[in-house]
Amino acid sequence: MPQNEYIELHRKRYGVKADYFDVKRKKEARMAKERAKYARTVEKGRAIRFHRERFKEKAEMKKTIRMHEEKQAKEKVAETGGPKNAVPAFLMDRKQADRAKILSNSVKQKRKEKAGKWAVPIPKVQPLSEDQMFRVVTSGLRRKKTWKRMITKVTFVGETFTRKPPKLERFIRPMALRMKKAHVTHPELKTTFHLPIIGVKKNPQSKVYTSLGVITKGTIIEVNVSELGLVTPSGKIVWGKYAQVTNNPENDGCINAVLLV
Repeated sequence: MPQNEYIELHRKRYGVKADYFDVKRKKEARMAKERAKYARTVEKGRAIRFHRERFKEKAEMKKTIRMHEEKQAKEKVAETGGPKNAVPAFLMDRKQADRAKILSNSVKQKRKEKAGKWAVPIPKVQPLSEDQMFRVVTSGLRRKKTWKRMITKVTFVGETFTRKPPKLERFIRPMALRMKKAHVTHPELKTTFHLPIIGVKKNPQSKVYTSLGVITKGTIIEVNVSELGLVTPSGKIVWGKYAQVTNNPENDGCINAVLLV
């Protein structure tokens, strides 16, 4: 046994204290609070290094969770009996990986082709200035740095979103102004549904706002319409559709949109 493993050797011979596992469990439970306190108080170079490492840990953790979710989906498909369509003889030996949550490439392609070909309810919108969209946030020890901006409009971020370390984040998206669902009205059915948002397709104000997920009046968003039971002519279920926002969400506290049929 190597010299540096004397603690393991002692435990193997004489065991551990009676309350060892309780103390260890409590210490691990306190770790989250201690790390949060350290993150709030640490400064300068140490802060940058700490937050960089923490960001990597979070991204790795989310990636691992996503991988496990995909594995579970794969296993479920394999248990139910493999692919629905007939497979050629030369592909019989290959394993099929059909994921229930991932759309076929043809549907994605059709969705891309149809983007921007509808007559939208609001063809023109009033342009917004940068002062209306952002608020300057001062930072630094003497509060003289003014490179940070806080978004004052409603935003959407996906489930896989990992926030940057606060000291390195340029655009701050407040939690209170993040929304995940929208009130979408079907123009033909004359009915409104509360549907989850998939993403922001286009913000007419700027490409920067589209990439940040900012939702203003006239923005084209993609919503999950699987609950409506819409079907294509070939018999496939429609999963995502575009809708245009018709109100100012930051004033109303909710997103109202009209489905683009």
